[in-house]
This record gives sequence, C-alpha cells and structure tokens, in this order.
Amino acid sequence: MAPSSAVPDEQVVVGEEIEHVRVVTLNRPRQLNAISPELVSQLATYLEKWEKDEKAELVIIKGAGRAFCAGGDLRVFYDGRKIKDACLEVVYRFYWLCYHISTYKKTQVALVHGISMGGGAALMVPLKFSVVTEKTVFATPEASFGFHTDCGFSYYHSRLPGYLGEYLALTGGRLSGKEIVAVGVATHFVPYEKIVELEKRLISLNSGDENAVRSVIEEFSSEVKLDEESILNKQSIINECFSKDSLEEIIKSLEAEAYKEGNGWIDAVLKGMKRSSPTALKIALRSVREGRNQTLPECLKKEFRLTMNILRTTISKDMYEVIDVVSLAEQI
Repeated sequence: MAPSSAVPDEQVVVGEEIEHVRVVTLNRPRQLNAISPELVSQLATYLEKWEKDEKAELVIIKGAGRAFCAGGDLRVFYDGRKIKDACLEVVYRFYWLCYHISTYKKTQVALVHGISMGGGAALMVPLKFSVVTEKTVFATPEASFGFHTDCGFSYYHSRLPGYLGEYLALTGGRLSGKEIVAVGVATHFVPYEKIVELEKRLISLNSGDENAVRSVIEEFSSEVKLDEESILNKQSIINECFSKDSLEEIIKSLEAEAYKEGNGWIDAVLKGMKRSSPTALKIALRSVREGRNQTLPECLKKEFRLTMNILRTTISKDMYEVIDVVSLAEQI
C-alpha cells in the first residue's frame, strides 16, 4: 500500500488501441501506481469497453515507472475515516473489478516489473498470462498494518502449496519473480531487459489466440531456478509451523524452530508478526483457512464485508492507528 494521493487532473490510467490489441498502463508512477478511486474507475471503464469491442482480442496490462501496482492507497482510506462509508463505492468497484478480471472474455497479459502487492497483485494473478522479471516483488502485507488479506487472496493463498498461503498472509513475506512463477502465482519469467521487446512482439502479433500468445511469451521466457536461500526451500518448516490451529500456536511453533541450527531467518519473521496487530493476524488466518472451501466469488464477498467493517472500525481501529504512526514518523 502506498501513502499518497493522486494529482486530481492526472490521467491515472492510459489506454491505447492498436488494431486488435489494447494496452492499458497504470499511470501513477510517483505513487507506485497505487489504487485510487480514479484509477479504479478509469481501469474498469477501459476493460468494460474492450470486452464488448469485437475488434479487441488481446489486452495488455502494465505499470508506468518502477512498479506494477503497490496496492490500495492507504491515504484514501485514512482521509475518509470521519465520513461514514466514504470508501464504500471504490471498495465495491474494485472488488467487482477483481471478479471481472478473473472472468474476462478476452485474452489478457500482465507485464509485471517492480512492486506488485496486495490489491495490485490481484490485477496480475487471475490473468491467463502474467509475466514477471527479476525486478518483480510480490507480497500481501495487509495484516501487518491492521488490515486483512483481501482482493481475492484468501482464495489464491489457500491454493498455494502446503501452508505457504498462511505464511504470506501472516508475515507479509516477499517473493521474487522466480519464486512466484515456481508456485504458480505468475505464469512466465522473462528477464527485464527483454520486456520491452516482448511487448512489441505481442502488439505485432495482433491476435488474442491463446496458443499464439503463449508461443511468443515462451520465446522470451527463461527457466526458473530458485536461489539456495529461497523461502520456498523452507517449505517443510513453513508447513510444520503455519499448519497449527491458532495464531498463538503458530508463534509458539516458530519460536521452537528458531532455536534450531540454520533457522536464523525465523527471527525476522517472529519480530514482524509480534509487531503486527494480533486481531488482523487472526482475521487473516481464519480468512485464508475458510478460503480453502470457498469459491472466488464467496471469498470476495467475505473480504468485502471484512474490509467495510475494518474501515468502519467495527472490528478494531488498528489500521488507522498504524497509519497515524507512519504519518508521524514521516514528519519527524
């Protein structure tokens, strides 16, 4: 999540129509393309228009600058805290957009470099083709600042190998481009230096034929080989600890594992979790666990209710208190 708001008159989403190809660029580079009401409205307008356009066959989604999308703009939520349901419309619209993207009738390709977090990653994960690079950073850090795992990620996380989803939801742990391809969050890894040429080739393909699009992407793709220190190589420990029934048991299990040789990485995990809102962590854990037996629409409905109750402070005021602390720190 990014802390700034958009310039009012800024064109926060840029759409291009090139014969049978449509290119949409999230255009808030100074705010890491964070999700604002204007961005949601403009992106939805383009996607709705193109889905109905018989000439449109292929839609490419990318971000301007050094990020794909940093997730929801926290300042939008914070600024609306004193007005009842000030963010209801944008939250509902974005959740609808998350579902719409997952059922979109045209072939979609996400070209993802830099940060792709939270709701921003929801613009990548459901697509038929999601291309990442060595500069891609994926995370769902919402619980760490008093929020919850939203925008469909109680569904997506619950379907990751073992209990990796619980780990990502509770720790906000970051995965690299190679790692998210390895676990199926993204479909292809392409070196950053080849992304511009890949985009040109996709545009020149001028077709939404899935096999043809896949063939072009695979020409540029590289085999994924995980680094020795990858968190994915810790899957057995993650499964052991994050399979426990409660947050307290998960922390206790992590503390026990931290004493064992070679498990120094757990110290940072524990420090982060103990600094986070216990309420938010418990909500995230339960939500991901429930997601295993829910469809994507069911997860989105559940997450929408959670989001609105958190914004209304029906559950807790933890998120607003975290933003207050961050804002104070920025002023010092």
